[in-house]
Amino acid sequence: MLALFSVASLASSSDFDLPVLGDTSSALISPQQEYELGQAWLGAFRSRVSTLDDPELQIYLETLLFELAQYSDLNDHRLELIIVNNPTLNAFAVPGGIIGVHTGLFRYTENEHQLASVLTHELAHLSQRHFARGLQNRKASSVGTMAGLLTGIILAATVGGDAGMAAMTMTQAAALENSLRYSRQNEQEADRLGINTLFKSGRDPAEVSNMFEQMLAATRYTGQKPPEFLLTHPLTEKRVADARGRISNYPQRQYPLRPQFDFMRARAMLRIDDNPSRSVQRFKSELEGFSTSKTAAAYGLALAYSRLGNHEDARQTLEPLLAKEPKNLILRLAEVELETNGGNYDASLERIEALETLHASHYALQRYKAETLLKAGRYQQSERVLAALTGQRPKDPKVWFQLAEVSGLSGNIVAVHKARAEFFILIGVYDKAREQLSYAQRLVANDFREHAILETRIEDVNKMIERIKQL
Repeated sequence: MLALFSVASLASSSDFDLPVLGDTSSALISPQQEYELGQAWLGAFRSRVSTLDDPELQIYLETLLFELAQYSDLNDHRLELIIVNNPTLNAFAVPGGIIGVHTGLFRYTENEHQLASVLTHELAHLSQRHFARGLQNRKASSVGTMAGLLTGIILAATVGGDAGMAAMTMTQAAALENSLRYSRQNEQEADRLGINTLFKSGRDPAEVSNMFEQMLAATRYTGQKPPEFLLTHPLTEKRVADARGRISNYPQRQYPLRPQFDFMRARAMLRIDDNPSRSVQRFKSELEGFSTSKTAAAYGLALAYSRLGNHEDARQTLEPLLAKEPKNLILRLAEVELETNGGNYDASLERIEALETLHASHYALQRYKAETLLKAGRYQQSERVLAALTGQRPKDPKVWFQLAEVSGLSGNIVAVHKARAEFFILIGVYDKAREQLSYAQRLVANDFREHAILETRIEDVNKMIERIKQL
């Protein structure tokens, strides 16, 4: 329950952790300061809440989010997406371009259009700076709340202890009652803009209405308690009627659906189940009964078998799918995953090499390559793959964490400390980052160039701390 409260409180407190940000008439904080405050929040969040490490889900949702953002009113496209493995229906936006998604969102959405409708709604809240406009209306009471929250963020970032998070929690709890919900006007505006963004991106605006019905159904399934998403985004009759009225103005036609959603839903359900045996039964039931995609259900079954250690059944389940769709990258990545899980590292690497001819820079493929090389004991090669990946995704803490582990196994201790430092920076624990950089400096005392590079990075960390204190 503590982890769930942390997610809910951090996510929903975003409308009172900032001074006035939003409309052009208020200039108490610049967009850059807003971005930096969002980054500080993100570090504190990552340090306390475990985010999901699934490269395929990550790249799918990132790609979808960035595609939708191109059609939105958002001016600053510096977006970061975090995934929390939580079965509840929830998504949230934090000033500074951070979008959070619970895996549970896949339980309640039937297709990509519905999933996209939630993301476009969150993008609208960001583009219209609704958090800031909420604070503008209660400016007199926001100063103490903001100061308390920032103190907590600074403590958590520089010390990394429970004291900072306790300060944040107390501050948030005190303001939660008045700050949790968006106003009805904010919600209607976000619906209006979100529907338009959905349509401009080539997706069906009618699915917004269907998503509302899914949310209301989720309320019935859970009794009187509404889904977490509806705590921060109240679904009133006026809001539903207004949205349906707007939807009726858009043309009714066939809007194509992409099959990737169904495969990613299967991956999300595997994570939610967190039990391969349960997942095997789930996907068998889908194959025997109703399923929006029998292919995706079989894909999920193959992965569940593999994670259960039943490699032969996994292979037999996946092979017919590959025979029908030999160029399907998701299925090809599943083949890699099955070979690695089965200990067939050479076969897995051969398949990876073949896929690299067309998908060399694909995030999930490179993560699987690094993992396979690691399991095969080829640590230096794995290290090189991850080091290259940090250039592609320098703000991905999962890559830096894995690089630190692999560098240690390969005997590259300087690289261990440098990778750990970057990881600590991204989770907002700056004192630990400085400590790791100092360790690395001692090891390269006779290398003037490397010593100077590390000294510059330590200065960067000090500046980060000062910027946070000045927010």
